[in-house]
Amino acid sequence: MAKVYYDSDANLNLLDGKTIAIIGYGSQGHAHAQNLRDSGTKVIVALHDESKSKAIAEKDGFEVYTVSEAAKKSDVIMFLMPDHLQASIYKTEILPNLKKDTKLAFAHGFAVHFGQIVPETDRDVFMVAPKGPGHMVRQMYKEGKGVPCLIAIYQDASGKAKDFALAYASGVGGGRAGIIETSFREETETDLFGEQAVLCGGVSELMQAGYQTLVEAGYQPEMAYFECINELKLIVDMIFEGGLSWMRYSVSDTAKYGDMIAGPRVIGEESRKVMKQLLKEIQDGTFARDWILENQTGRPRMMKWAKAAQEADCEAVGKELRKMMPWMEQKEVPKF
Repeated sequence: MAKVYYDSDANLNLLDGKTIAIIGYGSQGHAHAQNLRDSGTKVIVALHDESKSKAIAEKDGFEVYTVSEAAKKSDVIMFLMPDHLQASIYKTEILPNLKKDTKLAFAHGFAVHFGQIVPETDRDVFMVAPKGPGHMVRQMYKEGKGVPCLIAIYQDASGKAKDFALAYASGVGGGRAGIIETSFREETETDLFGEQAVLCGGVSELMQAGYQTLVEAGYQPEMAYFECINELKLIVDMIFEGGLSWMRYSVSDTAKYGDMIAGPRVIGEESRKVMKQLLKEIQDGTFARDWILENQTGRPRMMKWAKAAQEADCEAVGKELRKMMPWMEQKEVPKF
């Protein structure tokens, strides 16, 4: 079992007199910046000049600089921009302007683990990753609570990198809930695997396959959508609240029996072989290389896939059904 740290294990005084630059002011950026400031730390925000977030950050009371300017002023730089942008921004705007002892912090290990960013060896490099969306990180902090955080140390040039990681995690509220130590490799590879095999790739394909199976068998699309897509939230909410056992305790006996006899047939040995192959491609860098190339070529496959996914029959059915659910705030992505 992993060791868990709390506020009592962290020394926030390490951040006294330090300036932390938060690069990006999106979901995570606004939460990190505001929580750290409320914990007594000096925080500045780094954005490009055309960023729509600039006015928001300034309204929230932060000094906003370009990334190059922020790099010159900061003692800790937290990377909270998208993975595929981090390497170029680091090389062109951050590295040439770094002070000698500035520490590099990340909320996800992709760019460092896969060698897109190769930090100087005499510099502390660590990770602090809250395990929740930014709005929740902020809300829990305001309520005197916290969201669990991961920390990891990539380079410990000063001998105090872990202490700084714990201080930062405590500053964003993680020490109130629990701080778990991992590694850049473990965080990156498990995160990518979870997204691909289960959370985004696996679950979305499973829902669509169930929907298509029922529609092709002659059932009404609305019934198929309710049973295979809409109701997934009910199941996930129960798992979120009490684990798989709570979900199985809460559903009907008929559902439990169906779970028992059907689950291993749908997710059988073939699915497990594919999961192992996906993990291998993450571990050996195949996925990272493909993703980097996709961005370098203008994302042609992603654009084609996104358009097709948006135009799927189940999306049109779901849009109409959601109009019947007044308790739900309707969301819609821009059309291609």
